[in-house]
Amino acid sequence: MFSYNYLCVFTLFKKEVSRFLKVGIQTVVGPAISSLLFLSVFSLALGRSVNQINGVDLAEFIAPGLIMMTMLQNSFANAASSIGQSKFQGNIVDILMAPLSNYELATGYIMGAMARGVICGGVTFLGIILFIPLNIYSYTALFFYTLTGCLMMGSMGTMVGIWADKWDQQQGITNFIVLPLTFLSGTFYSISRLPEFWQNFALFNPFFYNIDGFRFAFIGQSDSSLMTGVIILIFINLCLFFSCYLMFENGYKLKS
Repeated sequence: MFSYNYLCVFTLFKKEVSRFLKVGIQTVVGPAISSLLFLSVFSLALGRSVNQINGVDLAEFIAPGLIMMTMLQNSFANAASSIGQSKFQGNIVDILMAPLSNYELATGYIMGAMARGVICGGVTFLGIILFIPLNIYSYTALFFYTLTGCLMMGSMGTMVGIWADKWDQQQGITNFIVLPLTFLSGTFYSISRLPEFWQNFALFNPFFYNIDGFRFAFIGQSDSSLMTGVIILIFINLCLFFSCYLMFENGYKLKS
């Protein structure tokens, strides 16, 4: 019979949240300031030559993409660094010995990563609206793409944290996969302006559907079919969460 240990999952979740809030200047405020710097640089550099993108002011078009990019990167970083640090320090056994099933372990870590992503996104949003008026077009889209984006990257971060044997491997995934995919997902531009090859390339990038849908929540426009993006993101998240569960179930690089 299916049962769920809510108290233990909440305890793991609380531990994960406390871990990154203890260094909140680095884990929350830092990413928000970085996003504001990106916004200011692009606005100053392109503001005179490119006033609008698809009929939307440049800054208002870029801002939602930066918020989502901040959430994606920090959700990934939280899970990867938390599990990686526990492995490298040898105290991951304390978590594995707790009365938590494998899907509860996956849930706790991923929820902690999602919390950091949402908090970072919220702080970034508050910083941006001090300078740029952002109106929310669809609260449903805002909630859905926030949830799926943080869930996707929290799951990926959990998998990388379990897989990596040293910090260099984690940084390699971040530098050569996560960062390129976020920057090439339409964060700073509309893919409708790209050559056909790069437009098709973007359609195979799951990060694009998160950023495109999240931007729709603010400006009411999208570069792709929202329904297609919804189906793809739900499918990817189910696969990633199940993969996290299997890695805990098999004890992959955890119980050796």
